[in-house]
Amino acid sequence: MTAEPNFDARVLVVDDSRLLRELAQDVLQDICQVEACASSEEALERLDAGPYDLVVSDLQLPGLSGIELLERVRRSYASTEFIIVTAYASVDTAVEALRMGAADYLQKPVSAEQLTTVVERILSRKRLLAENERLRGTVRTMDSCRTLLHCLDPEEVYAIALDLILREAEKQRGVALFTRASLPASDGVAFRGFSDSEADVLREQLVERKPIEPDTWPGEIAVHRTSAFHEAACEVDIQPGPALALPLSGATAGERGIVWIFEDGEPVDPERLDQIRIIADAANLALGNAERFHRARERAFLDDVTEVYNARYLLQATEHEIRRSERYGKPLSVLFLDLDRFKLVNDQYGHLIGSQVLRDLSGVLQECIRGVDTLARYGGDEFTILLEDTPHEGGMAVAERIRKTVANTIFEGGRGAPIRLTISIGVGTYPEHGTERDSLLDHADKAMYRAKSIGRNAVCSASHLDD
Repeated sequence: MTAEPNFDARVLVVDDSRLLRELAQDVLQDICQVEACASSEEALERLDAGPYDLVVSDLQLPGLSGIELLERVRRSYASTEFIIVTAYASVDTAVEALRMGAADYLQKPVSAEQLTTVVERILSRKRLLAENERLRGTVRTMDSCRTLLHCLDPEEVYAIALDLILREAEKQRGVALFTRASLPASDGVAFRGFSDSEADVLREQLVERKPIEPDTWPGEIAVHRTSAFHEAACEVDIQPGPALALPLSGATAGERGIVWIFEDGEPVDPERLDQIRIIADAANLALGNAERFHRARERAFLDDVTEVYNARYLLQATEHEIRRSERYGKPLSVLFLDLDRFKLVNDQYGHLIGSQVLRDLSGVLQECIRGVDTLARYGGDEFTILLEDTPHEGGMAVAERIRKTVANTIFEGGRGAPIRLTISIGVGTYPEHGTERDSLLDHADKAMYRAKSIGRNAVCSASHLDD
């Protein structure tokens, strides 16, 4: 039973007899790509021009002999198999050729069936060895992806995927850009192979000054020489050059990212792309798992009445935002809000109406802040807002806008009865009113109570607590 034809395989026949060259070409053309030449010197030129899977060479050739050609091939083209053909068979010659690395040994006159059988067998073995190596590489790659698949932190997924892809591609420099719907206030970028100064400049450019919209990211794995990413990098004097783009995404639009691998003068080996795709697929699965995990965890962080974040989430988010502000030297303002005399609403209209008013109030508050800001119900009729990258003056302005909006909003009571509310707000800002979570929240809380003490329906700064 003959092996399946392997038309991707390239075979070079070397013989000074034109008749034998033409015979070999006629016999082998149905199982592989076959070329022929008359000397070792010409054979070496062909080998320099492109890879061959197999050389079939006469032992006696003008110029370099077949044994000398075999020696050159084994030294310079280790992946190329070699068959020696001769009219002067001897055990010593066969042993010497095999010892030097020949795959087989044929004696002239060679029949068409014998030549076809030997070539098919060697090409099949070579194909099986290559397939086995590919499978071993796949197993190694999948094994390296275990850490990735067990990771439930999206930011860590992108960083690990970047490391794995760089290692597989045998490259040093790469960037991962990502959007973070599951966690607020993410850096949105990870770097490998850049100096600290380069990373800082690129982070500011790609995250803050010139964010690249995900809709402009490449949709498929491919090498790019120009892109919105290249333009942004060039603006800060960093020349990416050709780069391999690998888009990543979770099960929903919640997690989307892209990994850029810089070629740095040498293209990524195409044979490594299959392994790289395995890593990208594993990253996509990990992002989907992270999305599901964070959706489940987020439900535990939502207030049952208002469906905004609860106090437990607020404490984690405040800690995260303070560390972010510390890292980038950005301010963070905290608003503590408390409805004035809300107990009267519950007493007059009942707790069901009171809960509905709190839900409606949450909607009003959300309209007054940005999407990057965090609103949480601290407890009862108290709410807290984290204003990202907002100095104290900005926090005071937002608080005043909220105070006026709440005072001018008519809430619905029992049987359509109008309810008017006022709110007292305290404002504290990192770092002037606290560099730690509890201290900052405490200053904003005390400022809120001071607003109540001076007549309610007011905004008070933590800077005035000692007045």
